[in-house]
Amino acid sequence: MSTAESSDESQTAGKGTDHAQPPRRIIPPPVVASRPETARAAGDTLRDVGVVIVAGGSGSRTGSTELKQFRWVAGKPALLHSVQAFMARPDVAVVVVVLPKAYAADPPPWLFQCDVDRLLVSVGGRERHESVVNGLEDLPEEVTIAVVHDAARPLVTDATIDRVIAAAREGQGAVAALPVVDTLKEVDESGRIVRTVDRTRLWRAQTPQAFPRQMIEAAHVAARRDHIGATDDAALCERLGLPVVVVRGSERGLKITEEADFARADALSLLRDE
Repeated sequence: MSTAESSDESQTAGKGTDHAQPPRRIIPPPVVASRPETARAAGDTLRDVGVVIVAGGSGSRTGSTELKQFRWVAGKPALLHSVQAFMARPDVAVVVVVLPKAYAADPPPWLFQCDVDRLLVSVGGRERHESVVNGLEDLPEEVTIAVVHDAARPLVTDATIDRVIAAAREGQGAVAALPVVDTLKEVDESGRIVRTVDRTRLWRAQTPQAFPRQMIEAAHVAARRDHIGATDDAALCERLGLPVVVVRGSERGLKITEEADFARADALSLLRDE
């Protein structure tokens, strides 16, 4: 398995920059004896879903020195919300958490409150798409559906996860999204309005995004070959003409970008699952 050269200085904020390069994949030791290896979960549900949670950002736009994915929101660390949401599902074989290099060798202890038999920690790359590739490479062979999720969206709902996985099982990529409801204006360099954009067919993309594993792996291979980077995995499939659909997301799928978003997420956490 290839080694990814990770990362920029922003990824090591608060940890120092003189750490030795850790192995690209770190498997935390199990707290209890591991169950026998199986692709089946309790109730004979097939565990064929692998989840890559991208948590490699520095969170610099929040104005805090602490990584935003480690900060508490709605009662627990932001990253832990997503990890526990996916691990609560019987069809999930493994959750790969992709962390900045300085943290991957020494993850926060609260991360191991999860099922460590289904948890892997991988080292992030310089860019988001490199981190996704690192996570995809760590998925076990039995995984046929790959889900990619941003840790900056901590309030992912089980209903949203259901919808993207169900669509991916039909042989297509699936993006959680919401229709645009605001009026959109296109402006020129001076801020003068050029036109009002028809929003009828416009959707706001979120995560999770789910794909047949071979599809998303092929899309990333082609992107690497063509020196294409993207902050959205579905876009890499779209450029190859591969089928990708939108499924209904949730207002709880807010992406935490700025400091005020933490208060918004706290409020949204009170909404019921959608």
